[in-house]
Amino acid sequence: LDPALLCHHCIVNSAEDDLDAPGNVVIISIPSIFDPALAPAGHHVVHAYSAGNEPFDIWQNLQRGSPEYNELKRQRAEPVWQALERVIPDIRQRTVLELIGTPLTHQHYLRRHQGTYGPGIVAGQGSFPGPNTPIPGLYRVGDSCAPGIGVPAVAGSGILCANTLVSIWSHLALLKSLSL
Repeated sequence: LDPALLCHHCIVNSAEDDLDAPGNVVIISIPSIFDPALAPAGHHVVHAYSAGNEPFDIWQNLQRGSPEYNELKRQRAEPVWQALERVIPDIRQRTVLELIGTPLTHQHYLRRHQGTYGPGIVAGQGSFPGPNTPIPGLYRVGDSCAPGIGVPAVAGSGILCANTLVSIWSHLALLKSLSL
C-alpha cells in the first residue's frame, strides 16, 4: 500500500443521494497501518462497513448460504467495494480473504435484533449514553454507547470507561512513571 495511506476514511459514494441511503456512506479502517502484526507479512486488514441502515426486510426470508442469499450479499456489498476502490484502486485484485457480513450475519453471530448495531437514536433526538449505569460498579462499553459504532468508536468507548474509573491525576502519574 501507499506509505502515505491513512488508517481511517469516510466515503460518500454519491453527493446526490441522501446520506442515509443504504450503501451511500462507507467507513473504512485499515488498522494494520498502525500495527502490522494484525495481518500476515506483506498484507493488511481492511474493515469497511456502510451506515447501519440496511433494510432487514430484503434479508429476513433468505437462508444464510443459499444461492439467493449469496447473490444479494454480492449485490449489496458493491457500494462498499466502490468506496474501497476510491481509497485503494486495485483492492479487488489484491484481496486474499473477503468476509462480507449482512444483517443475518449480525443477527446470527452477534445476537442483534434484525442484525442491527448501535443504538436506535434518531439524529437530533438523542445522544449515545456514556459508560455509567445506575448499577454501582457496572459500566458499559461498545457500539451502543458513546462515541458510537465502528471499530475506532468502540475502542474509544473503552478509553472513556477507563477514564471514568481512574482520576486524571492517576493517569498523569502513570504517564510520568512511563516517561511519556
